[in-house]
Amino acid sequence: MTDRPSPAVQDYLKAAYRLSEGAGSGAITTSRVAEALAVTPASASNMLRRLDGLGYVEQLGRGEFRLTAPGRAAALEVLRHHRLLETFLVERVGVPLEDAHREAEVLEHHLSEELEARIADLLGHPERDPHGDPIPSVTGHVVPVAGEPLSQIPVGGRGTVVRVSDRDPGLLRFLAGAGLVPDACVHVLRAAEDGCVSVRVDDATVEVPPDAAAAVFVACAEG
Repeated sequence: MTDRPSPAVQDYLKAAYRLSEGAGSGAITTSRVAEALAVTPASASNMLRRLDGLGYVEQLGRGEFRLTAPGRAAALEVLRHHRLLETFLVERVGVPLEDAHREAEVLEHHLSEELEARIADLLGHPERDPHGDPIPSVTGHVVPVAGEPLSQIPVGGRGTVVRVSDRDPGLLRFLAGAGLVPDACVHVLRAAEDGCVSVRVDDATVEVPPDAAAAVFVACAEG
């Protein structure tokens, strides 16, 4: 397929890919796609049937689909655009971490392959974006980022933040202000029954609410 998918199709493919990452079989459901994109199940169902007709997904059962090889390739292409743009906006333009995702959501649909290559060269071909998510290579290779949610790290555990979720700008603003960003060193001091976690972040102690603790992923230090 030589023609670039429409922005709406790209958004669905990107959502489908993200949902399929956590599914062992790669299967995605209409209801989860609708929830991820904040659309009605009927709208999601109509678009998924369209994607099936375009060869981007295949139907497995009632309300259940899976990305095809062309669909996965198209999803990874738009994810590469998105994450390269986030990196460029944060590192070269000075856009705050919590705002880069929203800006990249708009720009990703209009980035040419030539400009993408120039941005990648300028940035030194990074493997991760500012949130710690892997940037797919030109050939569609993705290096997985290991890490456990901060909420699951035991008291006394130490490690390095490898990724933070970019889904909620308000949450990202809190994490950035607390220093809970990729490459920060953390030490879990206490865990409350309500899910709040007290952590040492570099040289400061931070109280992290449950939703924020679930959005931070840490690679634990050995030993």
